[in-house]
Amino acid sequence: MRSHADVRLTSEIELIEARVPRHATLDTLLRAHHLQDGFVAGAVAAARAVFDPRQLRADRPYRLVRTIDGLLREFEYQIDTDRFLRIVNRLGDAGGGLDAEVLAYEKQTDIVAIDAKIDGDHPSLIAAIDESGEHVQLAMALAEIFSGTVDFESDLQPGDSFRVLFEKRSHDGAFSDYGAILGAAIDVDGRRHQAFRWIDPGNGKPSYYDENGRSLKRFFLRSPLRFEPRITSGFSRRRLHPIDRVYRAHLGVDYGAPTGSAVVAVANGVVVSANYSGAGGNMVHLKHPGGFETYYLHLSGFGKGIRPGARVEQGQVIGRVGSTGAATGPHLDYRLKQAGVFVNPLATHSRQAPGEPIPASHLAAFRSSRDALLAQLSSTLLADAAPRPDAARARAADK
Repeated sequence: MRSHADVRLTSEIELIEARVPRHATLDTLLRAHHLQDGFVAGAVAAARAVFDPRQLRADRPYRLVRTIDGLLREFEYQIDTDRFLRIVNRLGDAGGGLDAEVLAYEKQTDIVAIDAKIDGDHPSLIAAIDESGEHVQLAMALAEIFSGTVDFESDLQPGDSFRVLFEKRSHDGAFSDYGAILGAAIDVDGRRHQAFRWIDPGNGKPSYYDENGRSLKRFFLRSPLRFEPRITSGFSRRRLHPIDRVYRAHLGVDYGAPTGSAVVAVANGVVVSANYSGAGGNMVHLKHPGGFETYYLHLSGFGKGIRPGARVEQGQVIGRVGSTGAATGPHLDYRLKQAGVFVNPLATHSRQAPGEPIPASHLAAFRSSRDALLAQLSSTLLADAAPRPDAARARAADK
């Protein structure tokens, strides 16, 4: 939020910067600042032409400029990290000239790097990223890039590390959101994995590749849950059933997760069915190329548009974790069938071949881009780690 040249602050003008209280409407918010009735009604009517006032959200920042006798000069409200609502009185004290528009924030994009580590106090990717000063969205984006090669639940060990180069956007000095991850080098369970963002000159689409130019996208995702699934029961031909207390085959993998967690398609495919299936509860059945089929059981609900015949893309939300059917608690029972026979999903996923390589004609250009990103990652980390002159002076003064 910022002041504008067309607003003159005098001794009779009051500037208010605050956050929307709980249960407030645009009408009650403006009246709480003692605006005249005509200006309140006019502001709500003007806003309604470009923004639904019912979408006003608690704890979002707003800025109000008013006269001491209750005339509205300007009002701004942050809709989200990208846009804000602005209402301006173009006619001053005469009133009746309230204009509203939704504007985009002018954002600054910086290239930032972090070196995050797994240890006893920060045992997960989210915790390590948070300790580095960044937000969960960055952890989610990094996990998605490596979703076909790294299991962020079972593979992480103390000493693992994540060096990431990425775009970070801000407006008015405050964090807004993240742009693209440009490159990453992660050491997980004694193995180094690297990812480099590269735009295919043929189709103009960005994707991620390893250091040898092989796509990180695999036929299957490592799991049908977006982040850090917890395996509670594995694939078995003879398992003691937790409810029936008899031994029988368990032809899938159980993932413990909170109710409502997003369940995604592990590969591109077509919906065979999406309905209640008795002991399996709400279930989605997908068919994939190569004779593969996947099943997602005990869902609390289905994803938008998930119905027989619908095409789904890898990573698309197809349902939500639940405990429908014969289940002792919220979890996902995920099953994989190949050529009509149920197989161990974990073993099948781990045997995936490397992704498609960059064509030989573009490999030299990719290598040049890769080396430049590695150099930028190292130099940015060094620059961020270097003590700033003002900080050095402060430390010297304390001695």
